[in-house]
Amino acid sequence: MDNPRVAVIVEDDQDIRELISVILIQAGFEVYSASNGADGVEAVKKYNPAIVTLDLGLPDMDGFEVARRVRLFSDTYIIMLTGRADEMDTLLGLETGADDYLTKPFRPRELRARISAMMRRPRAGGTDAAVAESASAEAAAEPAAIAETLHEGAAPEAEPAAGTKSVNGLVLNDGDRTAEVDGTELDLTRTEFDLLHALVDGGKQVRSKSDLVRWLRGEEYDVGTYISDADERTIEVHMTNLRRKMGDNPRDPRWIKTVRGVGYRLVH
Repeated sequence: MDNPRVAVIVEDDQDIRELISVILIQAGFEVYSASNGADGVEAVKKYNPAIVTLDLGLPDMDGFEVARRVRLFSDTYIIMLTGRADEMDTLLGLETGADDYLTKPFRPRELRARISAMMRRPRAGGTDAAVAESASAEAAAEPAAIAETLHEGAAPEAEPAAGTKSVNGLVLNDGDRTAEVDGTELDLTRTEFDLLHALVDGGKQVRSKSDLVRWLRGEEYDVGTYISDADERTIEVHMTNLRRKMGDNPRDPRWIKTVRGVGYRLVH
């Protein structure tokens, strides 16, 4: 269980480390810092934070390796920070488990906005009593009808428990934020789960990349916030990772269909 108001900063530049610390403290976080990758991994183990800001260029190992190691034991939100604007760095950062990516120099209010958006998203089951209560209320209000998919010669799937949704062998549990494919639990990051939830929640509705960016930011409606090409490219990378973990072939999709030039929808 993550500590909902604890953050770890992994950054070797003291000035930037102090700036991020001020931003996080003002946002109500208890902050711990590390100046290299090895100490950063140990700090995440020790303090079990909700948020980790991770510098890409560390003295002992790069941020990609730190993210890989952290993902072996933690589903904390990871925001990768780097002075390099190379798109390949962005893609690799997301593929190694980062949830978001900011290029230095960044505006303090932009980092605050990214963190606020993450903290508005549902947390793992039991982390926050208010969120859990809200999730339970939403689950109780959901329609009882769940789409059933029949495999040739197989018996119908049992009706899922309250708070779960089932589509073609995929079972999504809102309460404990888990997903299973044919009875096997998927190892998803929080962002991957949220995107999958958005598609399942949307049914046959096409979700544009911009719509999915807003979903991750916690914006229920289009309020005119700026969405960059990099934001939409981030969605593409997360979807690629999600399909790989689900074993979903984009050329013959079982769950996630690409609508060329628009976005994605669920296959029914």
